[in-house]
Amino acid sequence: MADAMWGDIVGILCNNGVEFEPGLTDAEVAAVESRHGFRFPPDLRAFLQAGLPVGGDFPDWRDGEEVALRRWLELPRRGILFDIEHNGFWLDEWGPRSASLGEAQRIAGELVSAAPKLIPIYKHRLMPSEPHAAGNPVFSVHQTDIIYYGVDLRDYLIHEFLAREDVGVWPIPETVRRVPFWDIERFLSVRWAGGACVLDNSAGQFP
Repeated sequence: MADAMWGDIVGILCNNGVEFEPGLTDAEVAAVESRHGFRFPPDLRAFLQAGLPVGGDFPDWRDGEEVALRRWLELPRRGILFDIEHNGFWLDEWGPRSASLGEAQRIAGELVSAAPKLIPIYKHRLMPSEPHAAGNPVFSVHQTDIIYYGVDLRDYLIHEFLAREDVGVWPIPETVRRVPFWDIERFLSVRWAGGACVLDNSAGQFP
């Protein structure tokens, strides 16, 4: 049974214009996780089981096209590879950059594949699948322009949909959990070091 708090949040979001279908069943959650190779963090799972948000800006974990969902899950990797090719992006911790673009992208692609998967929530707002615990941050991701958009899922939903209305009954963490690989400050320090960058509209578009 979904946590009562998430049922309350779904009700408030409904009153603020977000449309919902009945939440995912345990069997539907298990099927999604098996097909896409990740586990929903407990708070995201509880939210999606309290009610499944619908509309083109939300991933449809029940009836959505598998190709579209996989493309959505690939957005972070595609964006990083685009910036490696067009904007000279590279992190020192990855080792010396190969003179071969293909080899550089191969190395980075393997690192992204080994990192916690970022799960789409809404448009290009994504949440890491690991650690498998409630309280992971929500990121806004466009290529390597990655910023925090919520300290946790509750904070994100308030920020995105509720105009920061008074929700004091839902405590918000005071610090942001750090997630392996997805170190926001590190990404931003490298991305903006060279000034202007090329934007890839296709890489930044959700399906």
